[in-house]
Amino acid sequence: MARNWRSLGADRERWLALGLLLATLAVAYAVLIHPWWTVPMMEAGDELSDLQQRELRQRMELRQAPQIRNRLDEVRKRQADRPGFLPEATAELATAGLVQRLETVVLQASPGNRSCGIVNRSPLAEPRRDRYARVVVQVRLRCGAPETAAVLHSLESGSPRLFVGNLNLLSTRGYFVPGTAGPANDGGLDVSFDLYGYLRPGPGTAGAASAATNTAAGDADAP
Repeated sequence: MARNWRSLGADRERWLALGLLLATLAVAYAVLIHPWWTVPMMEAGDELSDLQQRELRQRMELRQAPQIRNRLDEVRKRQADRPGFLPEATAELATAGLVQRLETVVLQASPGNRSCGIVNRSPLAEPRRDRYARVVVQVRLRCGAPETAAVLHSLESGSPRLFVGNLNLLSTRGYFVPGTAGPANDGGLDVSFDLYGYLRPGPGTAGAASAATNTAAGDADAP
């Protein structure tokens, strides 16, 4: 009987020693191994996984680079062939082009400015509010009704695409046309409006050229 008690006591001491050893190993792992070895290895593994995913994305982008270049070339080609934008590169040159276009159209509607003439044409400083720069010239004409219709139609139906806004028509009696010696026939019009167009976007916005043309077309359809 005493021998059995001694055997049970020895087993209990062995299990107690084993538990203390395991607890010591767990504390040593938590204090020494986990923060100094396991955590850095896990972080290195996560970083390696991120680098592999990034490399995979870059490899896929490089494979798509020829397709992207071809698409960009197509967009730029369509943009160059589209008459929606003014051909000039700067607002100053575009303003001069608008004035020249206006003078040509008025002269075609009334050769010698006999029944239609330009009273005033002045550039309008346009703040950069839209995505695409707009060039505006304020115009005032004195024309007969048929000549007025011809001028407005020619301006809005030609190329590049021009637009007329803020149109005001006032009837006059015995109006004088610039460059003539006497009054013209009754029934003329005092016409004022804003003539404007859009500058072609730079290479950075080439992909959005279609949206700009759609915006311009919407302005043309507006009452």
